[in-house]
Amino acid sequence: FSLLQKKRRAATARRQHLKSAMLQLAATEIEREAAAKEVEKQNYLSEHCPPLSLPGSMQELQELCKKLHAKIESVDEERYDTEVKLQKTNKELEDLSQKLFDLRGKFKRPPLRRVRMSADAMLRALLGSKHKVCMDLRANLKQVKKEDTEKEKDLRDVGDWRKNIEEKSGMEGRKKMFEAGE
Repeated sequence: FSLLQKKRRAATARRQHLKSAMLQLAATEIEREAAAKEVEKQNYLSEHCPPLSLPGSMQELQELCKKLHAKIESVDEERYDTEVKLQKTNKELEDLSQKLFDLRGKFKRPPLRRVRMSADAMLRALLGSKHKVCMDLRANLKQVKKEDTEKEKDLRDVGDWRKNIEEKSGMEGRKKMFEAGE
């Protein structure tokens, strides 16, 4: 019993050790990823954003502010233009989809009815006056007379099966069967 407990404790200790090792590896990996993201961010900013050189005099600062405001205004104008275009196209799409929906609603498809047409009438409708061939297939069939055979006569003599069942049902039927057996 104590050997089994020792094995269990060793297994749980091994599991806990592996778990703690995995957590340590994950923590170091997260730190490494965060550092790599920070370096990547710094590289991107150094490439796309030149360092700000602030002029020393007040007039130069005002000129710089005017340039920045002009750039901001041009970007805002472009953004506004694109928003207006987007709203206009969205409105057109909604109008067209509404028109399409209205058109679909106006014209309901009638239920199709089955039309009985002979093959001759169908060919006449398709070919018009060119139709000369007669498609009456039944006229070409041979007529065969049915002969009475002995099996059919036997079947007719047996009669309705319901009558046989009714005759055998109940005490009267059993009595007849018993009398027939004697």
